[in-house]
Amino acid sequence: MNDIDVVAFVIFLFFFGLVTVLGFLASRWRRAPNLDNLDEWGLGGRNFGTFVAWFLIGGDIYTAYTFIAVPALLYAGSAIGFFAVPYTIILYPIIFIFLPRLWSVSHRNRYVTPADFVQGRFDSKALAFAVAFTGILATLPYIALQLVGIQAVLDVIGLGGAEDASWFVKDLPLFIAFAVLAAYTYASGLRAPALIAFVKDTLIYIVIIVAVIYLPTQLGGWGGIIDAAESTFNAFNSDNDLAAGEPGSKSLIPGGASHWAYASLTLGSALALFMYPHSITAVLSTKNRNIIRRNAALLPAYSFLLGLLALLGLAAVAAGVQAENAQLAIPLLFEQEFPSWFAGVAFAAIAIGAFVPAAIMSIAAANLWTRNIYKMLINPQATDADEARQSKIASLLVKAGALVFVLALPNEFAINLQLLGGIWILQTLPAIVIGLYTRWMHRYALLAGWAVGMFWGTLAAYNTPTLADPESHFGGSFAPLTVFGVELSTNPIYFGLTALVINLVVCVLGTLILRSANVSRGTDETHPSDYHADAGDPGVEEELGVFKTPSA
Repeated sequence: MNDIDVVAFVIFLFFFGLVTVLGFLASRWRRAPNLDNLDEWGLGGRNFGTFVAWFLIGGDIYTAYTFIAVPALLYAGSAIGFFAVPYTIILYPIIFIFLPRLWSVSHRNRYVTPADFVQGRFDSKALAFAVAFTGILATLPYIALQLVGIQAVLDVIGLGGAEDASWFVKDLPLFIAFAVLAAYTYASGLRAPALIAFVKDTLIYIVIIVAVIYLPTQLGGWGGIIDAAESTFNAFNSDNDLAAGEPGSKSLIPGGASHWAYASLTLGSALALFMYPHSITAVLSTKNRNIIRRNAALLPAYSFLLGLLALLGLAAVAAGVQAENAQLAIPLLFEQEFPSWFAGVAFAAIAIGAFVPAAIMSIAAANLWTRNIYKMLINPQATDADEARQSKIASLLVKAGALVFVLALPNEFAINLQLLGGIWILQTLPAIVIGLYTRWMHRYALLAGWAVGMFWGTLAAYNTPTLADPESHFGGSFAPLTVFGVELSTNPIYFGLTALVINLVVCVLGTLILRSANVSRGTDETHPSDYHADAGDPGVEEELGVFKTPSA
């Protein structure tokens, strides 16, 4: 073991124990007769109000990605890291427009997952399976990103094991944290992260407000921090004969060649975020559609927080933090610049900021498995209790799969894990978002577009190495656009967005061909009124313990 900061460890352990207790007690919070159905275990009874939903959705969106991955990019001199700020700003109007429609049709028809909606809308088990498979696949690296955040904190506290230790000993504390998270998620379902989110967000706001006020007093003000970071980056470029904006260089502002990477990453990430099953799960847990709109108006407070967090990456540079692994920069900054007791609070905030979304993500992926693979293809006669049992088991397996991502893929820049998931989940946008407004696109064309987009995006990411190892794979998520060996753009573009464009082209062309050939489009089980239904309307009860079939 490394030297353990005893004070920081005790504070961290206190908060870890607190959220563990809350996680198990959550099964009694807003207690239902039982949790043996997905409406209760997987969606918290579909009855969260504005206050709870704000913490839950915020805890869902702002994760270890926020505390670890984004500042790590800034620390490493990649100004593209600031893309996370405008992308969340673009995100909220998207939430305001389409998610209330998804809430309404899902509550009227008792859909639990986005794949449920796709199957009902397009009458296609194959397309629903594709959406479910993609959701599970895209969620794995996102959960892995949360585990990377926990691992970074444990390493800095001194619980990560010596570098020459076996992989099992080195990662044992992470496995223990994973096991505790898995246990209370299994026991309490969505209520656990919803309750823990209160602690998480309170800690995060305290830590960030203190950090952005205190650090400038120690580092020459924000002007001094930015000047020091710029000098450090310029010195690095000079020592390595690099011009600002070249691959491998460091800068505060993206160079001209990076503008398209910045813009496409911003737009692609905004479009992707609420395609993720965990984001949709948090939305479907609310008790009426207006709560979604209120949260779209309130959540920008988190964007302000995200901008401040990103600046901490520059503060770490100015403070002279030395981290070979950029993921450790922010934990090391707190360890170096703050008293041990406050560093312990910060470490707890980062770790709990990973526990909450990891729990929601595993629940959402488990619901996809249960409703759109197990029940749809394996056991159509599954009861509500069977579904709940399957989801509980699947939630454990999903977390285990995320550990594989942590151990198998390069995570020097953990943000690549999230961007890889973004490439995949974007390919479900035509079926889900466009499907909320029209059935013009043919179900088989949507399936073909999804397949082509998935193949192209995955291949492009696979062929992208890290800068440190030209022989590696999955080292980044944007590069100059090349199609069939022809370079269409010298500027790097986010693979997820280009794959989505290819997907849409295939969807449109395929639809024109299939419609002209009069290939069956299947039966739409939804009704136009379903997309505007609210709590209290027929089939959507105010207290959603009981669903009623809408009258004909």
